[in-house]
Amino acid sequence: MAEAANAAVWRERGRTWAITAGSIVLALIAGAVLMVVSDPDVITQYAYLFTAPGLPLGASWAKVSSAYGALVLGAVGSPNALAATAWQAAPLICAGLGVGLGFRAGLFNIGAQGQAIWGSIAAAYLGFALQLPPVIHLIVAVIGGLIAGAIWGGIVGFLKARTGAHEVIVTIMLNYVALQALSWLLSTPAFLRPGRVDPIAPVIHDTAAFPILFRQLNVGFLVALAAAVAVWWLLDRSTLGFAIRAVGANPAAAGTAGMNVPNVTMITMALSGLLCGLAGVQYALGPGADLVATPLSIGLVGTVGFDAITVALLGRSKPLGTVLAGLLFGGLHAGGLAMQSIAQTPLTLSTVLQALIVLFVAAPALVGALLPKIKAPAATSLVGGEA
Repeated sequence: MAEAANAAVWRERGRTWAITAGSIVLALIAGAVLMVVSDPDVITQYAYLFTAPGLPLGASWAKVSSAYGALVLGAVGSPNALAATAWQAAPLICAGLGVGLGFRAGLFNIGAQGQAIWGSIAAAYLGFALQLPPVIHLIVAVIGGLIAGAIWGGIVGFLKARTGAHEVIVTIMLNYVALQALSWLLSTPAFLRPGRVDPIAPVIHDTAAFPILFRQLNVGFLVALAAAVAVWWLLDRSTLGFAIRAVGANPAAAGTAGMNVPNVTMITMALSGLLCGLAGVQYALGPGADLVATPLSIGLVGTVGFDAITVALLGRSKPLGTVLAGLLFGGLHAGGLAMQSIAQTPLTLSTVLQALIVLFVAAPALVGALLPKIKAPAATSLVGGEA
């Protein structure tokens, strides 16, 4: 019986991975169609489709192959490309782990953006305001960012557990509070760079920045991988992780079994905020495109909190899946720049590809219908339980 159960589990996992791979393939096909129909030079060739089919088909192939070739080249085509992909992926992995952890407890943490903002605020401030020895300074700045994110997420958990406030509404509102708080802080003497009136903070000290290995690899990526291992251990090897998964699967049953559901909710949201705060730390202390830390500003963390939701969904809230999804999206970000410069393809196409991938992953029945050889896995929720 045990062997049959294990075989069924592995078959289900195989179908899940097949659906994910099929979703990526379908997204690339849809992206190719968009490239063709949006290029006037290519589309005009289709006037000769029946008289000289080689012209439109050749033009389409040249357009698509050059764009996707540039995408691959910019993502994994060289050591510099790999380093850029890792740099883009690191904050996505951290925030995706945070959102995914909330999902495993049945919580919709839509506030990853605000938590990342507070993580970047605390890490950046400690990075430029303190004078400490190299290793100690980095550790202090990282811990400060983690605590800030955990507090911002813990507020949501407290309100959810003690007052019943819905975490979606609370986290969405707190995103705006965090953004406006950052805007105000950047106008205060404590954060405003001396001699400047525009909202930008001083550059952090070198002692607080993530070091770069081999002149290319950002240590922050290794920190993101370590965070993934920690989340895996927490969920699969710890008592707290079992409680998180039990509450996510059925909070009423977990409470009947003696688990303190409110406490698990608060702890989970605090840990989720901590991981999202680590994403903000990556932006505040990690190297920018010029291998120098980017100063704190309004748009420093970009849209990492919202991108993290798609990463967590694509990774199905599992640490390994989240790492792979973060690398995929990091590669799309890094390769999108090369696709724009080499193939003259809009940078927004990489964003469209991300959206299409998540769309297909969220609709396994559609993927199964378009690719009949792939059977859709049994219906499972991406939030809570063992999704």
